[in-house]
Amino acid sequence: MMVDSGNAGCRNNLVANRTPLVWGIIIVGLLWTGMAFGAGNYDYIDINNPLLKKVPIAIPFFKSASGNGPESETAQSGAILLSDTLSFTGYFKILDRGSFLVDAEKSDVAAPAFKGWTSVGAELLVTGGISLNNSQIEMELRLFDTYNERQLIGRKYSGNVKDLRVMIRRFCNEIMLLLTGSTGLFESRIVYISSGSAGKEVYICDFDGSNPSQLTHNQSINLSPAMSHDGKWVAYTSYAKGKPDLYIQNISDNRISVVDKKGMGISPAWVPGKFELAASLSFSGDPEIYLLTGTGKVINRLTDSPGIDISPTFSPDGNKMAFVSRRGGTPQIYVQNMNSGQAARITFQGNNNTQPEWSPKGDKIVYTALEKGGGFNICLIGVDGKGQMQLTYGSPDGSMIAFSSTREGASRIYVMTAYGADQRRLMSTPGQQSEPKWSPGVTN
Repeated sequence: MMVDSGNAGCRNNLVANRTPLVWGIIIVGLLWTGMAFGAGNYDYIDINNPLLKKVPIAIPFFKSASGNGPESETAQSGAILLSDTLSFTGYFKILDRGSFLVDAEKSDVAAPAFKGWTSVGAELLVTGGISLNNSQIEMELRLFDTYNERQLIGRKYSGNVKDLRVMIRRFCNEIMLLLTGSTGLFESRIVYISSGSAGKEVYICDFDGSNPSQLTHNQSINLSPAMSHDGKWVAYTSYAKGKPDLYIQNISDNRISVVDKKGMGISPAWVPGKFELAASLSFSGDPEIYLLTGTGKVINRLTDSPGIDISPTFSPDGNKMAFVSRRGGTPQIYVQNMNSGQAARITFQGNNNTQPEWSPKGDKIVYTALEKGGGFNICLIGVDGKGQMQLTYGSPDGSMIAFSSTREGASRIYVMTAYGADQRRLMSTPGQQSEPKWSPGVTN
């Protein structure tokens, strides 16, 4: 999920992931694995447990085939990258390499000495081997259950050394699928707003805040970015023409469509699996939610009520839409059946509940709530209006939430687990960052 939490408007969205095809990387083969009957038999991590115990995992430096300088450096950097990637989830306790009793450089990658690892408390172990030939790399990675002394996953990758990060992330996704039943978020991206340049521009970065790139360059105020399900398009509101209009931009070639109608166009949200999106438009009077094509043409009107209707967000199957409405007097979250058109209010606690987003499983909605003393907090609620839970105080797989907060002064982007634990800053770049939203596509 993504949520804003601070003094400004808040934005939230459930953690999501897409798995693009990256050419040039070859999975050479499936190494022998003891996981003959599927991941369901390995209940290592229950992501629905708010009291989740972190799993101790050992990740020694990978073994270099030749032992030469560049290869050894790549072997070490690969292991560090894998540790950092898994640590990001909040599920693992990465054991200190200084405590290891086993010399990984002298050990068999495929047959580790399990007692040497259990003696330091490792329940899981990742071993790796790397071979470099000029710019080409071959890498072997394995995951072991140390207590049952069996291999759980084994993969061999081949490609250009510049793709090391992609290989590591793919292996981490496999680990998460085995241990949690859900693919990881490691190939997902985040769109957000930053004031690091003139105006407030739309940016995009990797799931962990790395590789930031500026998407808009209109030196104006841009708000509420949302990425399409295939990761190729971003919709946002821009004041580039002096009023809030809806823009739809291709990420790779910067083609732009503008919904330049009377009034405003705000809070876009893409329909799962379709080149369609919903947005709040006010050309007919008060803001109502409309369904549009991916090029910005109006298909039909989705809401029709006295009072403002904004901030649509769709369930993963596209059959329901949550949104914010003032039809009851104050901003509250409603859920509408897309087939019948019937809508029901689900939030009743507090007088200002906004910015809903669905969990990837479709059973929960995260939103921001304005507290009595001012300031916003992030809350979670069931689609039926039950089980409301506050996740932040004082301020996608559905496992993590990204949000912006002014807790350290300037607005920055933070991440935390879906239960509010392990809150940490994602990035620190010039200007202020807000309105983060993960790329969609995770299925559980």
